[in-house]
Amino acid sequence: MLPAVLAMEAADTGVQILALTDHNTCRNLPAFAEACEIIGITGIFGLEVTTREEVHVLTLFNELEQALEFGSWIESLLPQIPHSSRLFGNQLICDVSGSAYEEYDLFLYGPADIAYDDLIEETLNQDGLVIPAHIDRSANSVTANLGFLPHLPYSAVESIAIPPVVETYEYPVIQSSDAHYIEHIGRRRCFIRSEKNGFAALQEAFSTKNISYLGHL
Repeated sequence: MLPAVLAMEAADTGVQILALTDHNTCRNLPAFAEACEIIGITGIFGLEVTTREEVHVLTLFNELEQALEFGSWIESLLPQIPHSSRLFGNQLICDVSGSAYEEYDLFLYGPADIAYDDLIEETLNQDGLVIPAHIDRSANSVTANLGFLPHLPYSAVESIAIPPVVETYEYPVIQSSDAHYIEHIGRRRCFIRSEKNGFAALQEAFSTKNISYLGHL
């Protein structure tokens, strides 16, 4: 899952707008941004934050620097637990060619010291998009860990199943691949229609709920 490989594989499957959202870090986003520009797809910059309640939330930003700053702040809230590459694999930071120039030595998969509702508020304050991730999963989702979807000003919610099998109220619903392996890139996706591009297109689609899905076009 090198950043450039992610972008290339996504382009090969027809994806035009792609987000890289590593867990609790943005350190591979510079290589991802460069790869997307070279390949000719639109990159969206963010991370998948694990809140204090161990709920996964997608946070997306328009500008690379916004995401990097937000990611550094989230890293500062993580527990100071050494990472075990033997148990969990290497946490490598790579350039666009795929060469690793750093290995992050703290465990990135743990919960950041921020409450769920505070993360929602702070992301929106930073002009980001905030999306509770895989809300229909039995682990690390808001419905699994909190028992319900609180009424907060989300940009959208992400569901694995379409139509969703949990209550989404009136929030816009997106579907994405949540790829952790190359073969999963593009396995789920959604479609938007907009005269805008990239981040602005997502904002418009979420505000108008102009979203469709494979088999539901």
